[in-house]
Amino acid sequence: MPAGIDLHLHSSVSDGTETPSQLVRAAAAAGLGTIALTDHDSTAGWQEAFEEAPRAGVTVVPGMELSTQLDYASVHVLAYLFDPSDAALVRETARIRAERLARAESMVRRISADYDLEWEDVLAQTTPGATVGRPHIADALVARGHVPNRSAAFASILHWRGGYYRPHYAPEPVHGVKLITEAGGVAVIAHPGVPGVQRVLDDAELRRLVDAGLFGLEVYHRDNPPQARDRLLKAARKYGLAVTGSSDYHGTGKPNRPGENTTEPEVLDRILAAGTGSAPVLGAAA
Repeated sequence: MPAGIDLHLHSSVSDGTETPSQLVRAAAAAGLGTIALTDHDSTAGWQEAFEEAPRAGVTVVPGMELSTQLDYASVHVLAYLFDPSDAALVRETARIRAERLARAESMVRRISADYDLEWEDVLAQTTPGATVGRPHIADALVARGHVPNRSAAFASILHWRGGYYRPHYAPEPVHGVKLITEAGGVAVIAHPGVPGVQRVLDDAELRRLVDAGLFGLEVYHRDNPPQARDRLLKAARKYGLAVTGSSDYHGTGKPNRPGENTTEPEVLDRILAAGTGSAPVLGAAA
């Protein structure tokens, strides 16, 4: 497969700003040969991305970013090559999406008491079937002129200290990893070096995750500071975990750019060999 492997990108099916086909074309324009579509708790964008793959010459690995929670920290687990029809995983992701929607509606009701914002404003920022969440509220706040961009919204009105934040249901990480592996998938902890996640992922928790089937850690990500990367690399060596690097691209929703961090070809080969629930769709040049 061609060089340039980015295994963490989002489309408008979750909180990206580009459709799955636009996302695949953006990856091609950035010189990537292989990407994973990893929308939050959803596989709804897979087919569109698969159809674009041969036209754009980009191999698309089917994926998802599964929401999990440990204590008060949101721990996201990247899932690759799982069976999208696995009953247990389908039930859990449906519950998570429903809880996200209810949380978003509750937050908007609270925000609307102090700001000119309606639920219809949020829906206007989504695409049909999208997993509605805080990024869409942020986009609605931007459209209303309350904040200049998503980052400002998350740093103020949508911050957990802002008074409007409400949690939503998500399984514990160990359960999430088991769901993914039992569905034939490959589980990698996303951006494990961010402060909240790093706090809860101590050595004992990592050991539990490894025992549950954890495959790897996304070490090379812009939100993992250098000291956290050092710790994660040591943990990966200790537990025999794969090390990945990704952009976490969201279109214009974040400053992250496709391919700003990438995964080594031999690690991709290991992932492809381990995943049994689905298969990548090869680009024309693959």
